[in-house]
Formats: sequence, structure tokens, C-alpha cells
Amino acid sequence: MKSLFVMNLRALLVPVTALTIFSACKNSNTPKWSAKNQELISQHELEVRNLSDLPENDIAPNLKIGEAVNLGDLNPLEIQPGVSGTVFWSKGTLTSVLDLEPNATVEEEELPADRFLFVMDGTIEQLINGEFVPMISREREEPDGTHSVTPRTDFVFLEKGSVSAIKAGADGAKIMEIYSPYRLDYLEKAGVENLPSSLKDLEEMYPPNIEPGKVYDFYDIQFTKIGEGAHARIISGRNMQLSFVAMDPLIESPPHIHPQEQITYVLRGKLSGKAMDTSVAMDVMDALLVPGNMVHSASVSDVGSDVLDIFWPVRNDYLEKNKASLQAYHKIIPEDAKPELLVDGSKTEPKLYFSEGPKWLNGKVYFSNMYFDQNWNGDPAQSSIVELDPDGSYRTITKGKMQANGLYPYKNGNLLVCDMMGHRVLEMTTEGKVVRVIADSYDGKPIDGPNDIITDGKGGIYFTDPQFTMESEKSQPGRGVYYITPDGNEVKRLVEPNEFAMPNGILLSPDGKTLYINNCYDDEEWYPVDSEKENFIWAYDVNEDGTIANGRKFAKLFLTGPVLDRKGKSSSADGMAIDTMGNIYVATYYGVQIFNSEGNYIGMINLPSFPVSLCFGGEDMKTLYMVSYDKVYKIRTNMEGFVQYL
Repeated sequence: MKSLFVMNLRALLVPVTALTIFSACKNSNTPKWSAKNQELISQHELEVRNLSDLPENDIAPNLKIGEAVNLGDLNPLEIQPGVSGTVFWSKGTLTSVLDLEPNATVEEEELPADRFLFVMDGTIEQLINGEFVPMISREREEPDGTHSVTPRTDFVFLEKGSVSAIKAGADGAKIMEIYSPYRLDYLEKAGVENLPSSLKDLEEMYPPNIEPGKVYDFYDIQFTKIGEGAHARIISGRNMQLSFVAMDPLIESPPHIHPQEQITYVLRGKLSGKAMDTSVAMDVMDALLVPGNMVHSASVSDVGSDVLDIFWPVRNDYLEKNKASLQAYHKIIPEDAKPELLVDGSKTEPKLYFSEGPKWLNGKVYFSNMYFDQNWNGDPAQSSIVELDPDGSYRTITKGKMQANGLYPYKNGNLLVCDMMGHRVLEMTTEGKVVRVIADSYDGKPIDGPNDIITDGKGGIYFTDPQFTMESEKSQPGRGVYYITPDGNEVKRLVEPNEFAMPNGILLSPDGKTLYINNCYDDEEWYPVDSEKENFIWAYDVNEDGTIANGRKFAKLFLTGPVLDRKGKSSSADGMAIDTMGNIYVATYYGVQIFNSEGNYIGMINLPSFPVSLCFGGEDMKTLYMVSYDKVYKIRTNMEGFVQYL
């Protein structure tokens, strides 16, 4: 599974065939399209705002106003030996997408303009404050039973006058640079004539929302909601702003205007838009230049779309939205908090394989160490349950007896255990002794594969059964969610078989009144069940007898690009945790997605491999432990985790 950022931006580097350059000229202050645009502004009752004192460098863009331009139609340029690529520009910004040959260098120079640099593929060393700093790009890998890799794209913002140099790695690299204002040497190589001796820049600069000279991972930048069904990673400099927008399938962006110039690049999916009243069909590699206050709109395809919008100058409204979004996130995750690798189970003994179901009990984290081969074939003989100390030391409490999944604290300091391959729910001591079988059947037939488990305040037990077991023939008629009454005498099925395509993580609100269930896989050709639950966490009211009612969508989980491209709805939602304020944390392909008690998206914790499950722990219950295959990570939070200790 390739990195969405790398996979789609790499497409910008395909061979090109033609050059379209508009020579520099001085135009009337009133463009030809102004009259029609004013009609549309009045028709849609839009408010015009103008920006004063914008610099005019009299250099025409090589992108057509209001028309989609395929970037493959722009000639590649040789910037210097071993460095070549495509250059395109608007009125206020210039972008280059460059291919660096193995070990190629960009000689030391003083940057003539502010610059963002993204590593799209390979590795480089970037000179920052007199030292070469490594920067990398890493692709997303399709997860299997033994490993997963999430993407990484390093980038840095350097201000005008910074000393820069670049060294490509042994396998070469691809980079994207975005400048404001232009680089005259790049324009000269592109054949632009009558260039000025110097360029004017904005008189009023804006405070960047990132630190100049610091290397960031693109996937650590939080999403900001900018519209219904549209979230953006907003990376803002002093004179330009980058907005990497993820748009849900089939959403509509109504006619609107803003005073900033905008260039839109389609990175994934398709858009059917309008520039004024002219239809514009946009596909991957297409770019659209929209001047300030030009009316435009868009409709998104059925696989969604990911675009890069470059604004000049900066949009203050986006900065304010970004600020509010980050404030909400940092109320939960401190600004200086980063995930820490606590255990690398590939290097320690006993080995960890596929860690699952962590829970905090009596000063320790207990979790299942499930064995899978690459094709997801399990083996109880190689599986175990682990006891982890906060310092990272750990030991097995039982091995070779079962392939357990979800755990939960129970009475007398014991554990509830989902013996997934053994088709039963157990009570076990923390020394690994099975006390009793709590449930192993429903309606006279074996349960298939209990997965995740919680208790209510009365001693009742909820568990999910997605039938994720090795047997081809299942005992129950479909995937289900169950409730064991507090006296243990009855097992109730709470939803119809296969009402969820794959019910996985399960939670109760701290007041016990709401049950949350997520859906791991859905709408996939390779998966036997489709449902209407899709990529949502669902909420239910809890009745007095433990049954549930009034099912409703609670939170919509982000999907990765490859899942959207195949029209799937698989978030790989797995374990969940909740804090005393009702904020929910859910482990997914994309990362740990966080939602508030109203189901509003708050933010995401990015990890090097996709998180499988998580729990709160620590003396103050404010440390979030996250398990991911053979790794255990932790991060400090500002919230106190909630666990129902009986």
C-alpha cells in the first residue's frame, strides 16, 4: 500500500510532451472574465474581499486561468547536472518537481525566496543551519499477518536567505519545492523572456504555523476540517499556504470565492468542477489556476479525491480554523507529546508477533501476543499472554494454550480473556491460570471467535465475534455482538447476524448508558460480508437488561487512499479506548483517530506501523499504550482513561 502522498505526487514526474508558456506582459487591471464573474457573484450572493498592495512582477503564469492543465504537458527542465524536472508557476508561487539522480547534489546557495521542500521518494541530506540533516520518504505497505509500514514524507520550510544544499542518496530521490516569490533562474531555464532583475514580495508577511528549519513528517500534521466532508493538512508559510485536502466521496463544494489566488493539483481521484460557469473535469496530474475572487465550485467522484491547494497570499480563515483545531487536539494530547517506542518485540525475548487487546491492571499492562504467519494463519501453540511493566520489561504469563485476543480487568484482580481460537470467553488469573469458562456457546452452538470485550457496572459482559477464526465452517449464522448477563446464566445476541460486516472494537461510555461498536472491514471484493455500517463507529442506547437500542452513526473514520480507490470502506478499526470525558480513541490503518463525546473528529496519532489496539494506564491513567504488531508505543495525554473495574 503506497503512501498516498508519494504515490500520487510521483505521477507528476511522467515524461512530458509539450510546452505552454504565456510570455510576460502587462495587462489591464480588469481581466476579460471580470464581468461574467461579477454576474455570478451577484447571483450566488457572495461577498467580495480584496487584498491590497499585492506585488506585481509582470510574469504570466504557465498555468491557464480557469482551465485544467495536465502537468504532463509542461516540458521538463535540466536544473543542473543530475537534477531535472517540471516547473510551473502562477502569479505568486513557483513549484518544481525534481528528479535527483543517485548521489546528485544541489550546490550550496542562498535561497532567493521562501521555500517548502518535500521528499517524495528516496532519501536526501538537506543543509539546515550549517548541518546536513537526513530526510526520507517511505511508502505505505499493505499490512499482512507479520508486518505493516505506514508512510512517511519529510518536509522542511526554509526562509529567504537561508543557506541550502542538497545531497541525494545512493538510490536517488524525488523532491517537490514550492517557492514564493519565484526563482528567476528556474524561469530563465523555462524560456521566460524579459525577466526583471529582482522580484517583489509581499510587504505584509504572516506567521508560519510550523517552525522554519525543522524537519517534519507530513503525516504528523493534523487534519483541520475546512468544510463538510473535507479535511486538510494546512502547512502555512510567511507568504504562501499549502492545503492538502482529503475529500469524501460525492461531496459538493458550492460556488464560492476568496481573495487569494489558488492552484489546485489533483493527487488522487477525480473532480468535476466549475471555474465561473465553465465546467472543468479534473483528473490526477491536472492543475487549475483560480485568481482571487473568481467563482469556483467542485463535485467529488465516488472514490473521493485528494488535492493540493496552494494559496497566495495566506488564507487567514484557514489559519484560524487550524489554530482552533490544534487547540482541541492539544487539550487531549500535549503539544510536546510524541509517541515513544517502549518495546521492540522483534529484538527482545520472548518475541512479540501480533500484539492485541491491552488493558491496565494493578500497575501493569496485559496483552495478547498472537501468532500469525504472513497469510494470517494463526497458531495457538506459538501464542501467549504478556504482562508488561511501565519500564518496558515484560514476561509471558501463559503460552501455547490459546490464541487470545481482547482482555479486560475482572473481579478479584483477574482478567477476562477472549480465547479467540478456542471459541470461548474465560476468566484467568494474572499468573495465567484459567479460573472458569464464562461462555462458549449461543443458542446451543459454539461461539466462533470472541474478539474484544468489556464489562458494565453490574458485572455483565459485552463481546464482539467477527468470526475471525481458521475454520471455514462457522457455527453461528453470522458475525455478531453478544451480552452475558451478570449472573452468567444467559448469552444474548444484540445485533442481527452480519448486521456488521466485521464488528471489532467495543466500548461503554463512562456512565454506562451508551455502547460503541466499530466496523473493521466492509465493501470489499475479498471479504464475504457487506453491510450498511461501513467506516463508522456506531452508538447504541443501553437498556436496563443490557440489550441495546437506537443504533446510530457516531463517528466517521478516515480511510486510506488505496481503500477509497477500490471503493472499500475498510478502516481496519480495531481496539478502542475511552477517557473519563468520553473522548474515544480508535486504532485504524490511518493511525489512532480521536473523537470527542459528540463524535466530532479531534485528531490523529501517527505511528510507524498501523496501531492494532490501545489502552490507558499509568499511576494517573493518563498514558496511552498502543500496540502494533511486535511493537509497543506510549504517549502522554492530558486525559484520564476510563476502565470499568468491578
